[in-house]
Amino acid sequence: MSTVIRPATPADVGAIFALMLELAEFEKLTHLFVATEAGVHDALFGERRAAEALVAEASGRIVGYALFFHNFSTFLGRRGLYLEDLYVQPSQRGSGLGRAMLQRLAAIAVERQCGRFEWTVLDWNQNAIDFYEKMGATVLPDWRIVRMTGDALTQLAKGD
Repeated sequence: MSTVIRPATPADVGAIFALMLELAEFEKLTHLFVATEAGVHDALFGERRAAEALVAEASGRIVGYALFFHNFSTFLGRRGLYLEDLYVQPSQRGSGLGRAMLQRLAAIAVERQCGRFEWTVLDWNQNAIDFYEKMGATVLPDWRIVRMTGDALTQLAKGD
């Protein structure tokens, strides 16, 4: 089977969107999934791009994606690369595509002189945690994600 990892193009957005929905199903978070294909297209290829993506193809079919963007570390004084999503369809897991995408992202981070390459993992996803640690990543035990959405975000913005 021939595999290719390449930057996403606008023609890939439909496949990426379908994989995003598969990821939400895998993570049991479809109740939070409100993204639209048009919104994904705009985020990746619109006038004010917010992210970039790689796709993994096997036998000419997109079977995985990695969506990433830059953040910034004040401690390092340098930008970092943040991986929002890494997803490979279950039928392709164990084929090396996940590792290959992470290697490509690490190469992008080094090429762009990023001080960090970071992402999050759900605490129940032990297979992913083991996979990341085997590659040399550290799962930080003392950091927690803080998130504000919906009404709480709106109220804070209003100063209420």
